[in-house]
Amino acid sequence: MPKHVILISIGSNIDRTKYTNASRQALAACFDELTVSSVYESEAVGFNGSPFYNWVARATTSQSIEDVCRTLKQIEKDNGRVHSDKKFCSRTLDLDLLTYDDRVITDPLVLPREEILYNAFVLQPLAELVPQDKHPVLGESYRALWQAFDKTKQILKPIEFNWS
Repeated sequence: MPKHVILISIGSNIDRTKYTNASRQALAACFDELTVSSVYESEAVGFNGSPFYNWVARATTSQSIEDVCRTLKQIEKDNGRVHSDKKFCSRTLDLDLLTYDDRVITDPLVLPREEILYNAFVLQPLAELVPQDKHPVLGESYRALWQAFDKTKQILKPIEFNWS
């Protein structure tokens, strides 16, 4: 089976340490060759809530895009995520598929995920983890995109995170 490279954004603002550790363990169990960025703390975006821990993971898989999405939703559910009607709210875990190889699609979801270009908590960890990889639409490296990003809009700080 062919191996596909996936990039995943992970965030938590409820019991952040517990769910950050749990998500890494679950991702390592479900996907191969897992590598991770540093963990960053960021303010909630789009709603008033506790600060988030955010990071990005790179992995390989033979799963289809649909199966990867189902796996991510199951990891969220297994870790107490309640999907409400509100798009922006506090959560134990938020796992988003950012890219699947260099695919550019709009169905069953939009890839590459648009928030790569708008959220520091996605772009900075990407620039750290896979600096030379290129955005599938723009063709620019994540490092170059981060260098051009307006860093005054969203404050992000790397934290010392002890993976357990």
